[in-house]
Amino acid sequence: MGDVLPEPDLPTVVSGEDEETMLTRHRREKKDLHSKIQALKKAKVDKKKKKEQQDEIARMEADLESRHAEELNKLNSLKISENAETVAEAEEPEVNDENEAVKQPKISKAQRRREKKSQEDKEREALIKAEEALNKNSPRILEDRKIAELLTKRGLVSFPVPADGDCLYNAVKHQLARIGVHEYDTADLRQMTADYIEDNKDSIIFYMTNPDTGDILSEEEFRKYCHQVRNTKSWGGEIEVKALSSRLKCPIEIIQASGTSPVHGEGENPSRKLVLTYHRHMYRLGEHYNSTLPAPVEGEAEEEDDG
Repeated sequence: MGDVLPEPDLPTVVSGEDEETMLTRHRREKKDLHSKIQALKKAKVDKKKKKEQQDEIARMEADLESRHAEELNKLNSLKISENAETVAEAEEPEVNDENEAVKQPKISKAQRRREKKSQEDKEREALIKAEEALNKNSPRILEDRKIAELLTKRGLVSFPVPADGDCLYNAVKHQLARIGVHEYDTADLRQMTADYIEDNKDSIIFYMTNPDTGDILSEEEFRKYCHQVRNTKSWGGEIEVKALSSRLKCPIEIIQASGTSPVHGEGENPSRKLVLTYHRHMYRLGEHYNSTLPAPVEGEAEEEDDG
């Protein structure tokens, strides 16, 4: 690859590093990476190398964000564990040496069970409160907050779509209904997507690689890929977004928390534009797409038919 973005320094979690220190370091690392990316973008390269640079930049941004999320999760897990220990120690009864010899009244089995359950309930409640407090700065919450800010500037709000593998197609389906375009079902959208990929194999095969080897898909792998797009709940990515944009003749904008918000099909009719949101941290199973809606007018209740 031509002018490749240099790998940034990737320090591991510093032992004893508190949350504020970690977040400060994360901001510094993001700023450093941004500076390197800007310097790279200023370099004059041909179209092929430009595409390689863009892919590399996206990878570096994703790697840095993934590492930051992992570090925050480790720190949060450690805090939850420490809070649990603190709760247990706080609830442990103090022993008075002077009264050790005093005979304690006999407690029934039922009373012991009630006290044990009460103690467990208190510990569970403390853990829930501790986790809720820590989750305020979780990668998912931070991502949701950023996307919400971007949508607010556009006069939009998020419309949740089920995370069932069809999220991209269902989000597009919802957007089409919003703008009054012919209603498609999910199977129709998957069919047209697979057809587009097959019809344009020569121009897009170079962007389709085996995730394990990094090699371009073989003929058999390509056929399997198209079969999965058409007949299974395989998750849709950039190739599928481009396919849908081209077949539907609709620009599709993907709003995300970091980086730019790409628009596929910019040459299509802007009145048919579809706006989705892309989430890296919404679910443990992987990435997710949601749809959007116009923000409700203040003082008026919004009624939305999700089709």
